[in-house]
Amino acid sequence: MRPENQSSEFLLLGLPIRPEQQGMFFTLFLGMYLTTVLGNLLIILLIRLDSRLHTPMYFFLSHLAFSDISLSSVTVPKMLMNMQTQQQSIPYVGCISQVYFFIFFGCLDNFLLTVMAYDRYVAICHPLHYATTMREELCIILVAGSWFFSCIQALLHTLLVDQLSFCAGTVIPHFFCDLAAVLKSSCSDTSFNELLILTEGALVLILPLSGILGSYIHMAGIVLKVPSFKRISKALSTCGSHLFVVCLYYGTIAGVYFFSSSGNSQDKDIIASVMYMVVTPMLNPCIYSLRNKDMKHALRKIFRVKDPLWYG
Repeated sequence: MRPENQSSEFLLLGLPIRPEQQGMFFTLFLGMYLTTVLGNLLIILLIRLDSRLHTPMYFFLSHLAFSDISLSSVTVPKMLMNMQTQQQSIPYVGCISQVYFFIFFGCLDNFLLTVMAYDRYVAICHPLHYATTMREELCIILVAGSWFFSCIQALLHTLLVDQLSFCAGTVIPHFFCDLAAVLKSSCSDTSFNELLILTEGALVLILPLSGILGSYIHMAGIVLKVPSFKRISKALSTCGSHLFVVCLYYGTIAGVYFFSSSGNSQDKDIIASVMYMVVTPMLNPCIYSLRNKDMKHALRKIFRVKDPLWYG
């Protein structure tokens, strides 16, 4: 850490909303954050308690739920506190911590969705070998690798940011310390940081997405070889929730990093970031619980609600 940055404080401009709307948006975002935390915690609890959910897919889902809770918790509580107290400052250490954990859990979501796509690929394309392929040791290795590479990715960018200089009274036009916004606020030359984001950072995003698309293209080819309503329906029930989450996740990322480049990009970038960090983690539990019979059964079981499909 550069000595001149240790005592620095940054000013977060926050969300582009009017002062009279602060109370309404505070209540809205607080409700969404609590829904995110409670919904994803419920998923983790159900997977832990119901033996029917002790499978590779739900093992990966439990880690995705934890990552979603953490991703929202990196930024939303600070945003809510700033909205309530009207104090927009954040210390340098807090800002760098936000940069690190935002990248870390964002990358972790990315890798976990890729691992889940591979799990679905094996289930659809090689069902007879699923139990031997997706053994417990491999699942642990895939998840551990996701955590490790996410840590390396976040550490790389955070250490490079830590070498930059920041002027006194630095203003960050965002509601959290987004990496791109922090780089724009630096007094140093950030060309190497930006080049790394465009190359290495893009690869970390594009390669997993290519793996996911490749898996689904292969799965579609297998299912459509002998098309029937039963085969298509079974494939959708197996992959539908994951495919929905993938579209939601990468759609909001595209909104943050691509579609916000024209017009009033600052406000568009903030709105897309809200979608990515607040809305998407909140919707994931709804998607998996509403579209998944096993999750519905576990939910009824834990609340002791009789289900005519499972009980006589």
